[in-house]
Amino acid sequence: MQNSNLAFRALLLAAASSIPVAAHAQPATGSTQAQERDEDVIIVTATRREGTVQDVPINISAVTSEVLEAQGLDNLREVAATVPGVYILDQGNRAGTPIVFRGLNATGLGSFDGNNDGGGAVATYVGDIPLYVDLRLNDMERVEFLLGPQGTLYGAGTLGGAIRYIPTKPKLGEIGGEIRADLYNYKSGKGISSDTGVTLNVPIADSIAFRGSIDYSNDRGFIDYPYAVTRRPTLSTVGNVNPDAIGNAANFTPLRDLNTDDTLSARAALRFNPSDTFDAVLTYHYQDARTNGRQFSQFRLDSFPVRLGRYENALRVPEPNRRETQLVSLEAELDLGFGSLVSATGYSTYDEIGNRDQTDLLITLEYSYEQFPNFTAFTEEVTDEETFTQELRFVSDFAGPFNIIVGGFYNEQKIRSLSTEFTPGYDQFAVDEFGGVQLRPDAIEYIAPFNADLREAAVFGEATFQITDAWQVTLGGRYYDYKLETESATDLPLLNTVFFGDPQDQIIFDFTPANQSDDGFLYKINTSYEITPDVLVYATVSQGFRIGNSNGLEPCDPNSGQQQNICALPNEEEYTPDTTTNYELGFKTQWLGRSLTLNGAIYYIDWADPQVASATINGSSPITINGAGAESKGVELYGAAQVTDALSFRAAYSYTDAELTDVSPSLLNALTPPGFGTTPVDGQPGDRLPGSPKHQGSFFADYEVPVSDTWNLTLSYGMTAHSNVLTRTGSRAGGLVLPGFDTYNFQVNLSDGDWSVTAYVNNVFNEFGETGVRGTPLFDQEVSDINGDPVYVRTYGTFVAPPRTIGLRASRKF
Repeated sequence: MQNSNLAFRALLLAAASSIPVAAHAQPATGSTQAQERDEDVIIVTATRREGTVQDVPINISAVTSEVLEAQGLDNLREVAATVPGVYILDQGNRAGTPIVFRGLNATGLGSFDGNNDGGGAVATYVGDIPLYVDLRLNDMERVEFLLGPQGTLYGAGTLGGAIRYIPTKPKLGEIGGEIRADLYNYKSGKGISSDTGVTLNVPIADSIAFRGSIDYSNDRGFIDYPYAVTRRPTLSTVGNVNPDAIGNAANFTPLRDLNTDDTLSARAALRFNPSDTFDAVLTYHYQDARTNGRQFSQFRLDSFPVRLGRYENALRVPEPNRRETQLVSLEAELDLGFGSLVSATGYSTYDEIGNRDQTDLLITLEYSYEQFPNFTAFTEEVTDEETFTQELRFVSDFAGPFNIIVGGFYNEQKIRSLSTEFTPGYDQFAVDEFGGVQLRPDAIEYIAPFNADLREAAVFGEATFQITDAWQVTLGGRYYDYKLETESATDLPLLNTVFFGDPQDQIIFDFTPANQSDDGFLYKINTSYEITPDVLVYATVSQGFRIGNSNGLEPCDPNSGQQQNICALPNEEEYTPDTTTNYELGFKTQWLGRSLTLNGAIYYIDWADPQVASATINGSSPITINGAGAESKGVELYGAAQVTDALSFRAAYSYTDAELTDVSPSLLNALTPPGFGTTPVDGQPGDRLPGSPKHQGSFFADYEVPVSDTWNLTLSYGMTAHSNVLTRTGSRAGGLVLPGFDTYNFQVNLSDGDWSVTAYVNNVFNEFGETGVRGTPLFDQEVSDINGDPVYVRTYGTFVAPPRTIGLRASRKF
């Protein structure tokens, strides 16, 4: 850890002393070179008008297709490590992927499992369609990161910012494409992983073109499950052996490299562009991601009788999961002469089915499940989402100093989910030992459906007045209105059948409705001043918003005398919206003939009623509650320098200080060993928020030399680093502090513009990095079964970053 801290301090020194800048700039002394650089800048559409990163008066970072391809960046987790102010937890593809902008996260890191919203504080867009998906970055024109609320420019409201995937449009009159392949191996894995794909662009007529791509990733993983009791969690195989008889090898089927990932992603787009005044693209996106296990390590377990390795866990059953996302979108733009009318229509479906090892959760509820020596439980979870969105906006192009953007947005979403827990063999044990009266053949211990219907509408817009050629002022507003209707139910079939004699196949759902609605107004004020053509300063005050929801649990019945009860107290039934007010000052500058760029921002965010994950008092079921208040303040710097024609540097640094501002009653539940009873813990003013580091930085260097008239050789070095991360607010209630770490990447590329071959090593020094957590160290306990033999609680562990990876990738454009 000492070496990691030294390396991080060295990075900060480099960022402070040489602050890097513009990746595509060329050294120059005359107007010809300056013109070349102007033609090579990154064009973005974050403000709904085309402009360069340097001209747009908001905090935006854009990663182009050239950078994505050159560095082999496949997903948001890899890209975010290079963007100041953005932190995405790399917990592997099986777990949820929370996206944290500027520290805006109050949820403990063990609470994101299975989420499909990126944590909910950041909106993600595929083109102009709001949709959360951890999309594979194939055939992308660029990825844009917009920090700060964006509700006056975009249909979907955002609390902390937005991420935009910008796919490459079909190109008219051009036949072309690309074939690509990547082979790599993990230091702690045995198989060869691969990622292959193809893109094809075909003109159909003068005004019509088709573009399609398909990619298949087969990641062979590196996490072992040496104490898995069966290859598949089924009623006929689980529950027949004692998973805590560690010395009996016959009880286990060790599984190697189980955190595999097989992802098929595809896109088909048809473009119709009959004139300069009309352009429309009809697109179909498809992604099917299948994983077999978690990127999860339990080397920290002390009570377990065997010391596990850094890339091993003691889970009893594999946890396969499948996420299928489909999107059909139609984006059309009509030039009216005095402005553009843009329509964006999207229809998406999301289907997920997966299994989880539920053994430890049920043991820690202390309902005597641990008494069954062969106790192993698993959960099947099914979620179906269907979403329709429509956005219509007008972007003016008036001749005078005044311009506007006005838009309307409608969103309709339906969610249907079902969680079913199975406890194979326990019914027979309960009949034999606890006075049960009959068996429950399907072994369903708990079942809970949840249905939600959301309707959301908004009107938004901005008005900009160019006071002088250098000074502009923008005022924006958003009115929103939403209505959320939910219903939920729970049943305990095994309890009712085995102990109370209910029919052996009976399941009763008594749905409880919980409706919520709200409306309100948000505002934005932005002004910028262009001191010189290469020096821009800006200031922004903006508000963000996130809707509330039901926690999907039945209210507790005060008259219930059942021992086993999973329910919500009145303050646990739902959570309300939270809002942010963001204050920001920034600058964007270029120097030395635009061969040096330095951008930066300072900000303060007031966060009211932050939504945070918690658990019910009865049954420890995951819920979300509202905290009392929080704030985040920080600094972000980005720079790049083209030192010579061959040598360039880029770097980024961010400092984030996010903490509670008020006492948050019962924010956390702390275990009180021995046993698993809990005590509510209040969050205190000054408690640091979990989920992101205070310090984060990156540094990249590229050296390009010609090896022939057509071939160039590029040597690239990259480093990313961050300081420690809390797993719970203020590190209270047994929270773990994840040590900071840094990783170094090297690659050698040979390219002639069409062919590209790259040999690379990621995480060169095989740094072991912990990126998330499940449970807390307080779960690390040993209990006893009915025979007095030990039962090992295996809740606690950490998610980990990939070990050293060596690979070779190649592509051919045609």
